[in-house]
Amino acid sequence: MLESMEQEVCCPYCGEWIVLVVDGSVSRQIYIEDCSVCCCPMVISVTIDRNETITVMVKREND
Repeated sequence: MLESMEQEVCCPYCGEWIVLVVDGSVSRQIYIEDCSVCCCPMVISVTIDRNETITVMVKREND
């Protein structure tokens, strides 16, 4: 089981790269987090597969 780790993502609003802390103990998660640069709400989708490969997808809240 993975621990919490950092993942770099691009904000869908301002285009800035930011670092998110991902909880590695949950294999599928969807949550809302504000961008640390522009403060807009992003929907974060995290999937961790059996090989412990992490996929992070970020989209605008209203998409």
